[in-house]
Amino acid sequence: MLDGVLADAVMLVHLAFVLFAVFGGLLVWRRSRAAWLHLPALLWAAWVEFSGAICPLTILEVRLRLRAGETGYRGGFIEHYVGRLLYPPGLTHELQLVLGALLVAFNLTVYLGAVRRAVARSRSRRAVPVPPESPRPPDPPR
Repeated sequence: MLDGVLADAVMLVHLAFVLFAVFGGLLVWRRSRAAWLHLPALLWAAWVEFSGAICPLTILEVRLRLRAGETGYRGGFIEHYVGRLLYPPGLTHELQLVLGALLVAFNLTVYLGAVRRAVARSRSRRAVPVPPESPRPPDPPR
């Protein structure tokens, strides 16, 4: 029973990780320090897609399900849970390469926008404020 609950928890953590890897760049847009967490997640997700590897969280979840007496599954997390919704049947390595490229391209675009925004903010903060004009003293009588 506990193994089944743990398997479900691993699945939820895995789903949260995938969503963060894909859309975390949008968080970086608002909070630039989130890049320290997002970039490693993005690099890992891209590596898994480009290499065709199976994520260790998938392996852990399947093992926990088998120990709980449930059936495991073959393939990766995305293929099993998300694949039916997002990917066509017969996910190929070539398609995984395309998905990995889209993942990187989307986040690269978001990061470029975030950097531009941060630079613009930094410039506006460093701009020397112009003091308001003080009233000019009257001209001396002639």
